[in-house]
Amino acid sequence: MELNHINLVVKDVDKAIELFGKHLGFELITNRNSKMAVMQNNRSFALVIWGQVMNNEESIPDYPANFHIGFYQEDESAVCSIYDKIKDEKFLKIDSEPKKMRNTFGFYFYIENLMIEISVNPF
Repeated sequence: MELNHINLVVKDVDKAIELFGKHLGFELITNRNSKMAVMQNNRSFALVIWGQVMNNEESIPDYPANFHIGFYQEDESAVCSIYDKIKDEKFLKIDSEPKKMRNTFGFYFYIENLMIEISVNPF
């Protein structure tokens, strides 16, 4: 079985497109009036960026505690490269610089209330 897509709900679809396209290597497939977008990575996995306005809500959506998505990188250098690209983005909140965590190396950051992990595959 292969994961086809994940639907992420955000308030600002355009900022999410900027993050996933500019910094995380996703290609924009479609942007429907900044209310919903589809992005793809390596033609095998898609992100559906769903604007909270489509839920008839204007607030920043909440996610359950500890919910996050993670992206594995080849090595520590690749993790640090992503950190260097995003560290000055005003619309992101970064918890800390990349560091040893559990049995890997990485860091967490937030776009709105969505936590994202960038780390080296520990397996």
